[in-house]
Amino acid sequence: MPEPKHPIPEHFVAPFDETPVAAVDAVKIDDKKSNLWLDAWRDMRRRPMFWISALIILVVLLVSLFPTLFTQVDPRASNLDFAKAGPSEGHPFGFNNQGQDIYARIIYGTSTSVSVGLIVILLTFVIGLVMGALSGFFGGFVDTVISRIGDIFFSIPYILAAVIVMTVFSEHRNVFVISLAIGGFSWPVSARILRSEILQVRNADFVMASQALGLSRVKTLAKHVLPNSLAPLIVATTLSLAAAIVAESVLSFLGVGLPPAEYISWGNDISSAQRDLRNAPMTLIYPSLALAITVLGFVMLGEVVRDALDPKARAQR
Repeated sequence: MPEPKHPIPEHFVAPFDETPVAAVDAVKIDDKKSNLWLDAWRDMRRRPMFWISALIILVVLLVSLFPTLFTQVDPRASNLDFAKAGPSEGHPFGFNNQGQDIYARIIYGTSTSVSVGLIVILLTFVIGLVMGALSGFFGGFVDTVISRIGDIFFSIPYILAAVIVMTVFSEHRNVFVISLAIGGFSWPVSARILRSEILQVRNADFVMASQALGLSRVKTLAKHVLPNSLAPLIVATTLSLAAAIVAESVLSFLGVGLPPAEYISWGNDISSAQRDLRNAPMTLIYPSLALAITVLGFVMLGEVVRDALDPKARAQR
């Protein structure tokens, strides 16, 4: 039999025992758990800005909760003999125009500002969560009605609305009323942020799979859509805390905030000190610095949280 002109080359096949398929096809899986929140925490704890902002906020919270740990001086005690006097032993910031200790008033004013800020962000978070979730997930007529309501509230500057509310309820001005006046008109921003995020998430495969398995729309929204849409809302809420503290100080500065006779706040002290700016500027500077540092701490935390919850921003660093 004649040999072929083009002989077929022999192929070498390694024995199966020498080349285990399981070892070749094995996929290496990292033992470290990973999800959005864990990745965000690992990113935040590596950034110095997070620890600086956390330290500022921790000190502010400690001062607001336990003011007697930082001063034993009565912030309401007045002695006109020390009016506008400079720093002295036991009084590091001096005295205001009524002879009251500035340092003690800053310490006790912290709780007022922080209380207003926390109540405001609680209101904006809850209202924005409900409105944004219903609007974005159900759509249609529900989305139209809620969006138009949000547009009405969004068109009214919440500072102006808070001034009107506090003027109408001038006889009932307290922490809850001023918080309601600020938070009741600032929720549309949170609602819009959550609505836009839910519009992207609701068409995901896991949402359709949940509905295909028979889960109701409300349970699908609560168990699958909201947990994957809350990151932008949390960032906005963190930043709005700083805005709420500033709003309370602005209202008190304008004279329509908390009554000075009943509440010690940074806004009231800034308002009363503005007339002494020329001859006693430190009475205005000290409470203004306390306000600025507190707001800076919450703004820095909001920036860090925003970058940590954004995978694209983490990848660029």
